[in-house]
Parts: sequence; structure tokens; C-alpha cells
Amino acid sequence: MAEVQAIKKLDTINLISHLLEIRYSKQMADIWNIGLNLALRISDLLSIKFSDLQQDRLVIQETKTGKLANIKLNAKVIKAIEDIQVNHHDHIYLFQSYRNPQAKYSKPKPLTRRAVTKAFRIVGEELKVALGTHSMRKTRGYHLYQKTKDIGRVMKMLRHGSEGVTLRYIGIEQEDVDNDFINLEI
Repeated sequence: MAEVQAIKKLDTINLISHLLEIRYSKQMADIWNIGLNLALRISDLLSIKFSDLQQDRLVIQETKTGKLANIKLNAKVIKAIEDIQVNHHDHIYLFQSYRNPQAKYSKPKPLTRRAVTKAFRIVGEELKVALGTHSMRKTRGYHLYQKTKDIGRVMKMLRHGSEGVTLRYIGIEQEDVDNDFINLEI
């Protein structure tokens, strides 16, 4: 599996959302937009049920780590979730599979990781960026770090145990460190 990266430019983040919607579906763009704001792994993001949402919070147990993720939802996520609920009031999953004709007669399931991975990869190829499902999580971490320069906060948000892992994860490279030395004159 190829290494994916954080998307560092806000214009590119918005363009990815737009391309996912016009090339695939509103649902695929919602995965990108909500995923950016929740910073969850794709398996956890796709498995969100409406019952996991408690007013303005999402509470789930992460599949990979077993850690509890208790996330306060921002206004953008709340609005997107409300829109999904209005349009799909009978769904159990936030990102429920419903386009496949067989889905109508089978037990409700979320979209597959494979479908999301394919859509992200193709849009990434179009934009010439290494885009994958983990890009949402990495992008959120990168932008929080750029805003706060507080690696501890980023670690806590991503539920990481090591600063080194988090810095590599969000794509902080020597060039970024060099720019910090140039731009901060004391």
C-alpha cells in the first residue's frame, strides 16, 4: 500500500471534496468532509452508527487500539450529519451502502473501505497527490499542528503515544523545521 500524505493546501482540500461529489457522489464527499473533522481511521469512520451520536458528541471505541474516542462535533459536522439524517432517515449507519440494488433486501451495512479507497485514489491521481483514506486523519493533524505548534494536542487528538510518530505521521519534514527557523527571528 502506497504512503499517503496530509493535504497541506486548503484549496486542494476543497477541490478534493468537490471532485468526490461530482465524480462519485455527495456521500463520498461527506465521507471526506466529515472524516477531515473527526480524524478517525477509515474503519471507525465507516462504522459510525447514528446511535453512536449523542447530541454534539461522537462516542465510539476504536477498532485498532480499543481506545475510547469521545469527540465533540463541530458545526460543520453537525450540519452534514443532520442533512444525511433528513435524506436517509431509515439508515442505521452514517455512511450506509444503499446504491447497490441488492442492498435494499439485505441487512444494512456501511460503505466498504474498498469503495472509498478507490474513489480517493482516483481523485488523488487526477490532482497528482498521494491521496488515500488515511489522508483525512493526517490532514487534520497537520493543520492542527500548523495552527497551534502544539504536538501534545495533536498527539491527544490522534490518540498517539509518541511525538516522533505523530510528527512523521502528519508529514512534518526537515523543510518545515528549516522554515520555522527562518520565519521565527528573536
